[in-house]
Amino acid sequence: MTTPRDLLIIALDAGSSSPVEQGELSLALAGAEMIDFLAAQAVGLDGDHIVPGDRTVLADRLLEEAAGSLVREAPYESVADWLWRRGRGLSAAYQAALEAEGQLVRQGRRGISFRAGELVLADSPDRRRAADRLASDEPVLASLVWAVRVRGERPGDAADAADVSDVPDVADDAVATVLAAVNDALVELAAVRQRRAIEDAAFDNIWRGGGG
Repeated sequence: MTTPRDLLIIALDAGSSSPVEQGELSLALAGAEMIDFLAAQAVGLDGDHIVPGDRTVLADRLLEEAAGSLVREAPYESVADWLWRRGRGLSAAYQAALEAEGQLVRQGRRGISFRAGELVLADSPDRRRAADRLASDEPVLASLVWAVRVRGERPGDAADAADVSDVPDVADDAVATVLAAVNDALVELAAVRQRRAIEDAAFDNIWRGGGG
């Protein structure tokens, strides 16, 4: 298993009680991919810029795809730029991969065709491993899960101090840089959505005769 797959499984497992927006999840998955690249020494960081190393065989199709899209010539891409570029539609790609592998299945309901059923996680060793990893408070996964609000609140949202302190510290500076970039991107995404909502509301108000 990989960190992105573990993160997606945890997010889907928590979906009924604490749903995660696809945009937030996609950004976090892109960050998880970068963290796995660092662990495999497939990349290094020069400040906040991604410096690819020698091509490393990664035992995951989506990670291989991600590695193939790395910018391999200077000027190198920043972590933030990677998150936005790679993250576009990434949660859907990972969900499709899990479904193709039988880890996401359609739950049949009486009177409804099997194909029309809701996608749910199968009871699999990968699902149990992801849950065990989260339960162990492994710092990277715990931080990513916390960032997308599967557990606790995001920084800046009047988070409960006890929830924040439950997130383990990450000792590796490069990994910490990626996690900080993920959090910054999530804050930026929330700001963009809020601005659009305000603009849409103002536009609706004009059409209803409330402007001026």
